Amino acid sequence: MLTAAVLGYLLFTICIGVYASSRVHGAKDFMVAGRSLPLYMNFTCVFATWFGAETVLSVSATFARDGLQAIPGDPFGFSLCLVFVALFFARAFYRMDLLTIGDFYRRRYGKSVEVFTSMVITISYLGWAAAQLTALGLVLSVLGQSAGHEWLTLDRCIVIGAIVVMFYTVVGGMWSVALTDMIQTVVIIIGLVIIAALLAGMAGSDGSVSSGVAKVYQSASENGRLQLFPSGGLRTWLVFVAGLLTAALGSIPQQDVFQRVTSAKDERTAVIGTLLGGGFYFLFAFVPMFIAYSAIVIDPSYLDIFNQADEREMQRILPTLILDKTPLWAQAIFFGALVSAILSTASGTLLAPASLFVENVLRPFAPRLNEKNMLGVLRIVLVVFAVCATLQALSNNSTMYDMVQGAYSIVLVGAFVPLALGVYWRPASTQGAVLSILAGTGVWLVVLFALPDFIVPAQLCGLAASLLGMVIGSLIPQFPSRKTP
Repeated sequence: MLTAAVLGYLLFTICIGVYASSRVHGAKDFMVAGRSLPLYMNFTCVFATWFGAETVLSVSATFARDGLQAIPGDPFGFSLCLVFVALFFARAFYRMDLLTIGDFYRRRYGKSVEVFTSMVITISYLGWAAAQLTALGLVLSVLGQSAGHEWLTLDRCIVIGAIVVMFYTVVGGMWSVALTDMIQTVVIIIGLVIIAALLAGMAGSDGSVSSGVAKVYQSASENGRLQLFPSGGLRTWLVFVAGLLTAALGSIPQQDVFQRVTSAKDERTAVIGTLLGGGFYFLFAFVPMFIAYSAIVIDPSYLDIFNQADEREMQRILPTLILDKTPLWAQAIFFGALVSAILSTASGTLLAPASLFVENVLRPFAPRLNEKNMLGVLRIVLVVFAVCATLQALSNNSTMYDMVQGAYSIVLVGAFVPLALGVYWRPASTQGAVLSILAGTGVWLVVLFALPDFIVPAQLCGLAASLLGMVIGSLIPQFPSRKTP
């Protein structure tokens, strides 16, 4: 019954994608929904795209095991990212009337920087997309095997989930993302709040929600889970800062963030929608953390899940808890909310890199590509990217949180400085951008692979090198000429 309900929800999502296809008449509709989304749709796009599988399954499990100090990137870093975008970048992005983040690099620095940064950003999406597909496969596998369908292995379910997400995104593009995000946000909020209240009652000594919340909070506090800042030496602090900045700054030069800003109906909507989405994301991200830690309070034997050799297994704590401890109606609500969170993020992680690759990597070498043909190429590239993300999901053994953090590291060292200084520092030049990219990625790779035990994490070394490269490259004599806006 439960498996059938989830499969029915997936079918419903496909139907939304088919309906959304009626609004797609060209590449602009496909990539940014014709720049026409009202505030409520823009807000839900921002929230639902970021509130994904790693937040519900991986971040919550990491918190239950290690506490807040182990998750500086999510929700703290990602929430800061959206606030920074709203306050410092949204107006600039919207006024430029661009289709992709890569268009900014072309207009500011030229074609070579556009192509390279777009490739870097596109590649970074593989880890994020793979994390979402892994999560969807995990949910389908848990449900299927609990119903006795042993053939629904994790790998097979990853493929099934990838096909569903790929289909409705290919058909409807950004309109599919916007419409499904609006519905899925409602399901996520209502579903997780109901589950949190139910588990709070189970954790409380007298069965009340208030006593359960107090008991879970007290237990988390006494066991050090609410300690935000690390207590170790300098290396521990630098790792914490690196995780925070990787999410807060490394996720700013991302096509999905850019698409949600520029798909708003006007500049004010873009700013407010992003700011509201970031604020609400930060607050609501603590709900799945509460649910995950409630599992330990209700039944301490769930701590055994954290001791398994395969770290991915700890991400099963929430699905296992719900299936073991709650009635069927609660299971339907939870898995409906979870699937909604995964689908809303997964669709964005496929659409964004496909849009960026076609517009800023392929199109510069095919200037005669017209609007109609470009829409077809967009859909083909999206399918190819979905296949690549699926293959990575099938072969990667990292947790979803680690996969997402790794995806943003290369963007932090290779694309953030040229973007930020390109907007706010007039002397920034093409030569400076090239040197910034080469220095940032080069130092990052050297420290990551040749000096893994270096006291300063590779991301921070790469970020410092990127900033230094931009300043030096922009201030020394320009060869052959200086590029300014």
